[in-house]
Amino acid sequence: MDSSQPSKDLTSRPTYSNSQVREYLTSIQHSAQVPSPSSLSLEYLSTLQRHHLATYPFENLSIHYSSTHSVSLDLDVLYDKFVRKRRGGYCMEQNAFFGTVLRSLGYEVTNVGGRVCDAVNGGLGLQYGSWSHMINLVTISSAKYMVDVGFGGDGATAPILLEDGTVNPRISPSEMRVVKSALPEHTDRAQEAWIYQVRSSSDTAWSPVYSFTETEFFPQDYEMMNFWTSTSRQSFFTYAILLAKMVMDSDGRLVGSVTMMNGEAKRRIWGQVLETRTCRSEKERLEVLREWFGIVLTEEEERAIRGTVTELKG
Repeated sequence: MDSSQPSKDLTSRPTYSNSQVREYLTSIQHSAQVPSPSSLSLEYLSTLQRHHLATYPFENLSIHYSSTHSVSLDLDVLYDKFVRKRRGGYCMEQNAFFGTVLRSLGYEVTNVGGRVCDAVNGGLGLQYGSWSHMINLVTISSAKYMVDVGFGGDGATAPILLEDGTVNPRISPSEMRVVKSALPEHTDRAQEAWIYQVRSSSDTAWSPVYSFTETEFFPQDYEMMNFWTSTSRQSFFTYAILLAKMVMDSDGRLVGSVTMMNGEAKRRIWGQVLETRTCRSEKERLEVLREWFGIVLTEEEERAIRGTVTELKG
């Protein structure tokens, strides 16, 4: 990273070097040539997002399979984890890393925060939790797009223009959109937030996933959010193992996903479950991590889960 001299400009954000960006582009099986500023189009951004989603899985394994049981948002650590170790990460890791890549390329990036809808985590209501999600907003020719590579199976698969109610294709037959509305908890009903929604097909109801605003969040905000999300026993991530990786076909289209929730893994193509594997032991889960997600843990990492609530003891 370019950090030889500390900057006095508090608006500046770190970037990766051209050689680091080239290595990243190679890792996602994209052209390693760093584009010129004039090539930074919406189409190029969309291509990067698809390739990233098909390369780096959403995963929270560092909370369970590491000696520290912690998540680092240090950008050098993230670069090493993604590009060198071929791992993934959860929302703040994914979007901090991808946002820095975009900023390094020359895109105008603003980091914002999100609240996940309770229904996503099995809740019955439509309430929204505390700030626990990170999203990138990218401005291209004065138009602002939500770019999120860190939400897993229900996440966005392309940049979404911040335009109320416009329907966007996702992995067919599913669709996605953002709408602007007051949240159920708002006492001041004049306040509004963007709500990211998905539906499984055009004839089904929309489901809220998370809300966000356009207020910029600072790196120190994510440090606080990351600490709670990765350590609190009230956080879903500390007692469940989650993975999701998109599947890309030979034409560069996202056509499905592979997911894992604790010990159950599923492979979906065009919305249909084609394969399910149930893991009853750590050995079986480690096999799925290798075969389905391309993740190979060290012996030290494998041992770190022993005695925890997420260990498979079969």
